[in-house]
Amino acid sequence: MTWEIQFDERGLVPVVVQDEATGEVLMLAWANAKALEMTRETGEMHFFSRSRGEIWRKGETSGATMAVKQLRYDCDGDAVLAIVVPAGAACHTGERTCFYREFGGEPARVVHEALPALERTLRSRAAGRPAGSYTVELLENPTLIGEKVEEEAEEVVRAAREETDVRVAEEAADVIYHLAVLLASRGVPQSAVMEELNARSR
Repeated sequence: MTWEIQFDERGLVPVVVQDEATGEVLMLAWANAKALEMTRETGEMHFFSRSRGEIWRKGETSGATMAVKQLRYDCDGDAVLAIVVPAGAACHTGERTCFYREFGGEPARVVHEALPALERTLRSRAAGRPAGSYTVELLENPTLIGEKVEEEAEEVVRAAREETDVRVAEEAADVIYHLAVLLASRGVPQSAVMEELNARSR
């Protein structure tokens, strides 16, 4: 594979790392041919440190390894996309992604982050069980979760028949939220649903 990559004058290529389950960009690092070969051979991300002048395995000291699902390269062959399953925070600061800051202020959520952020919030509620949380109330009552999914599904159908597009979106969000709680209560990750959808599209 590496012969198809256009390495720069230092023998390096930029590697964009993306979370397989969420689509979030986790980090940007550099690799040489040897680091890419080691990544392919071991199934774990390896990079080249420009400051230390050596190959390093992601998570070697922190434990936040990255299992490789796919390696892709762009149309010019001068950049690599690594699709991974991360075992912890990507950033050395402890943040989930290295791209956690926005020019001029706090980062706002973008559309593709909505479901992954919801899933992380549900996990947090399940672990912490804060008092007064509606999510916790649902998690502690599986029958109620099922009833709410049925109720919200009926409401989105009615909105589609009788109300505005804005109301349809609002009711659809209610369905998705309650369905996400149901999945969380069963320990079924959203990625399992996405994999099923992918399988059906073949």
